[in-house]
Parts: sequence; C-alpha cells; structure tokens
Amino acid sequence: MAQMEIRPERTEEAGLLQVRVYRDRKAMGFAAAASAGAGIREAIAAKGEARVVFAAAPSQNELYEGLAREEGIDWGKVTAFHMDEYIGLPASAPQRFGNYLTERLFRAVKPGRVELIDSSGDIRRECERYAAMLAEAPIDIVCLGIGENGHIAFNDPPVADFEDPLLVKAVELDLACRQQQVNDGCFPELAAVPTHAVTLTIPALMSGAKLYCSVPGSHKRQAVMDTLRGPVATACPASILRTHPSAVLFTDQDAYGLDG
Repeated sequence: MAQMEIRPERTEEAGLLQVRVYRDRKAMGFAAAASAGAGIREAIAAKGEARVVFAAAPSQNELYEGLAREEGIDWGKVTAFHMDEYIGLPASAPQRFGNYLTERLFRAVKPGRVELIDSSGDIRRECERYAAMLAEAPIDIVCLGIGENGHIAFNDPPVADFEDPLLVKAVELDLACRQQQVNDGCFPELAAVPTHAVTLTIPALMSGAKLYCSVPGSHKRQAVMDTLRGPVATACPASILRTHPSAVLFTDQDAYGLDG
C-alpha cells in the first residue's frame, strides 16, 4: 500500500501542467513520492517493467526519502537512468550525480538494472551509448527538478533546444547554473564546479510518459514563476513542461510564493 495522501494547500493548471503546492518541502517530497511510486507500480502492472529517469540534486532529497518508503514497488523490475553527469570529476567524487543517486536511493531500493552515465572517457561515444539505451524502449517515468535559471537536467537557457535532434549531449554549464551548485552546498567555491557536463536533452525528458517535477525553496521562486507564467521559450527551459500531457509540478509555499 502507498502512504497516506498528503493534501496540497493549492492546486492549479498552467497549460497542461498540473501544479500542486504544499505547506513545506517535506510534504511536497512525500506527496511527489506517492505519485511517482504509483506511476512506477502502474507501469510494472501494465508492462512488466518500469523505465525511470531520476534527477540528482538536493531538491530531490525528500522525494527519494519518500520513494524508498513506498510499499508495493517491485524494484527488481525497474530500469533506472539518471539525467546528467559532470565531466571532469573523479569517479569517487561525492558530487557526481551517479554517486548521489546510489547513496540516496539505489542502495536502498536496489533497482533490477541501473544505467549510469560514464563521463570519464570518450564523451561523444558515451552520449551515443547512453542515447541508445534510452531508445531501447519508451521511458515511463521522469523525476526531475528545475534549476534557479529554469534549467531541466543541464539544459541551461543558452544550450536548451526544444527540438533537439539528440537524446544525450555534452554541454557547457551556464554561470548561473554553476553558482547554484555552490549555493546548494555541493561545492565550496565556483572554481571547483565543473564547466561541462553530459545531459539528457529536452526531447529525451519530454518523451517520458509521466513527469514528476519537485521544486522546493524560496531560491526557486523566480524559476517557478517563469515556468508557470512566462512564455514557453528556452529563456526558461522548464516552461516546456506546460505542453506535456501528463506532468505534475510539486512545489512548496516558499517556491510558489504563498505566505503561510
């Protein structure tokens, strides 16, 4: 059985995007976990497996805490991907997103298949390898966040392409994106943050049958506002979520702007 339902403080629609606002980030994360868990169970029931893409960021901590507690998920039938990885960090670096997901989720739930991006060698070849695995079958679930500059995965405004012909590519990180990694406490200073990364493209993310987007904190307020109220444009890559037929934005009062 799933956990008890956590009711949002507010709901709305922005285009096709369902928006649910919660009192705090823990309620937000656990509500997102309940929905994502239900989506994974439904995919396994319908197809015998679930192919899931996971984001790696502090904003996802509560989601993964809740998802690890979700009951009734046959994790042995889950193929897990992640959506981006730094270039240039040693394999053991705690900031590597594969390591974050292993520590925060995979070690606890033990998916049947975990496919991590290997950014240590030939980057072009790795992009092609990872894209081929993503294309083996449809993606059922994408768990993602939104960056302070509106990015989804590492599709920052300067490199975001809603019609990207690739599924995976190497990108140069925007300065605002790199500064966010310092603000989040992941790196001690800007100079320590890698300048390049491998990322799933926007079409790859949008190919997921269901998208669950978790965005807490007052530092994300402008990004949430631009996502929901601004034009659908690469100036705020996350604005494309308003065109997805089955996407939910989970946020808290701090990020949405409710005083409460």
